[in-house]
Amino acid sequence: MTDAVTLIGTGAAVCSTISFTPQAWKVIRTGETKDISAASYAITVAAFALWVTYGLFRSDWPLVGSNAICLILSAFILTMTLAPEGWRKALKRRIG
Repeated sequence: MTDAVTLIGTGAAVCSTISFTPQAWKVIRTGETKDISAASYAITVAAFALWVTYGLFRSDWPLVGSNAICLILSAFILTMTLAPEGWRKALKRRIG
């Protein structure tokens, strides 16, 4: 049973971690964020920060690692959503 639980947890962590990658890549590639809800991403960033903190208190390193990656990606998306258009376009020219 423990192996099944570990497999489910690992699958959830992988899915959560990679779920923000397509949106982050789209922001980099297009420089567009007009359809992204800043409020939604602000809540998401707060949630991941709390999960990381919770994981640190519990010394649950898989929880910390996966949520830290999600925190970084969602914070990037939020930052780009709030950034002036010139910054987004400059990033698009540099990377995209």
